[in-house]
Amino acid sequence: MTFESAPRLGVSLFVILLTAASIVCTSDVARSAEVVVDASKTVGAIRPLHGVNNGPLNFGEVVDLSPYYSQLDIPLARLHDPEWPNPDVVDIHAIFPDMNADPADPRNYQFSRTDDYIQPLIDAGIGIVYRLGESIEHTRKKYHVNPPRDCAKWTDVCIGIIRHYNEGWADGHHYGITYWEIWNEPENRPTMWTGTDEEYYRLYVQAAKAIKKRWPALKVGGPSAGHQGEFVGDRVEPSSFLKGFLEHCRANNAPLDFFSWHTYTNDPYLYARKARAIRRLLDDYGFTKTEIHLNEWNYLPDNEWIMGPERPLERRQWFERIGGPEGAAFLLCALIDLQTAPVDVTNYYCGDTNWWGLFDRYGVPRKTFYAMRAFRMLLDTPVRVQASTSDTNLSVCAGLNQDRTMATIIVAHLHKGDEKVKLQASNLPWNGPTQWQIYRLDAARDLQLVHDGVRDGGPTVHDDTCPPSSVLLIRLTPAAAAPARL
Repeated sequence: MTFESAPRLGVSLFVILLTAASIVCTSDVARSAEVVVDASKTVGAIRPLHGVNNGPLNFGEVVDLSPYYSQLDIPLARLHDPEWPNPDVVDIHAIFPDMNADPADPRNYQFSRTDDYIQPLIDAGIGIVYRLGESIEHTRKKYHVNPPRDCAKWTDVCIGIIRHYNEGWADGHHYGITYWEIWNEPENRPTMWTGTDEEYYRLYVQAAKAIKKRWPALKVGGPSAGHQGEFVGDRVEPSSFLKGFLEHCRANNAPLDFFSWHTYTNDPYLYARKARAIRRLLDDYGFTKTEIHLNEWNYLPDNEWIMGPERPLERRQWFERIGGPEGAAFLLCALIDLQTAPVDVTNYYCGDTNWWGLFDRYGVPRKTFYAMRAFRMLLDTPVRVQASTSDTNLSVCAGLNQDRTMATIIVAHLHKGDEKVKLQASNLPWNGPTQWQIYRLDAARDLQLVHDGVRDGGPTVHDDTCPPSSVLLIRLTPAAAAPARL
């Protein structure tokens, strides 16, 4: 008997993740919403889109986040801005400091520090997107984000780096890193590129074609565009930079295995809309098989940037919002909505102790880490089932595990005031009593157990009130197979 044809086995409560955020301000009056889940109707798989930027080693290994990374089961870590604001690993200048030297001579490379930085990712089984280029420079003087004087030599250095990590060259490794990205945000000037559009196009074509010629199975991409153009509905009018990039790749038959882009916003539903428009744009240019990588994204409170040195108190409060309950709720809303978007990879910016990271500068988890952990728990039940809501401010996702002995629902809530939520879940694939455990993530709690118990079989309706910027996680299994507590 298939799951889809299974008879109705009663009504019970799923694992629920109720997210409330003070991102959208409508009113402070409590409202009511219904969430309905039908476990008999599968609608696909819940995808592990919780990649991050950077690895667990920080501050010269004084901070090691490896135990926390292992809790998240991260699919892919993109290497960009590592050890920010003073990167001494990954970047081209850190590995090959003298561009007058011979790229064919292994003695001219300094791999050891980057080897140490990457090793914990490999040990944890985390895939890597290796950005070939330089980290961002907010300094008045730009040291490394200038166009290479010799594109061919720069490409040869990239070849040497790939050989080191995939072929064992220069006392290297056989990691099998698949994704190689050429530069980051070249349209972001002068903090990421001091040259012209055409200089980047030439660099990309030179490097991408050389890498692909030598290793056809590798995936090469870019340009990590921070500004893609003007979005209207399901289409985008590309920026002059992006239009020129796509035209240049097409005209020169340059490989574009993945297209990477970035967005920071206070609207977590913007990513999926953009992804659909970008898919159409790539298809229009003939890049129908090109993967889409949203490899930098995060919450931008009030859609305002507060990064400069002149507003330190506001900057601190701004980043506290990004890493606090607001940012945690935003993170979950975005990951839910992206489930049906045409994206192949997403990398939250970022996983480390950067101001934007899942951890503070001392290595203490922020609220966003616990939100990411909650999403990882959802992936324990990857068989996605039908879920709907009467409230457009709610985003819903529900799933079962493969053997149908555990269930999870995520309800992401974007509303300033309290929300009264009534959840009704039907057709769970077991009979008899159900064990439930409720965990809360809010300003005072870090995904801590607040209630548990056993419910008899039969129709069950769960009512709850979600205060702003909070998360409820409710685990549900047959009573005889209740999961261990977190």
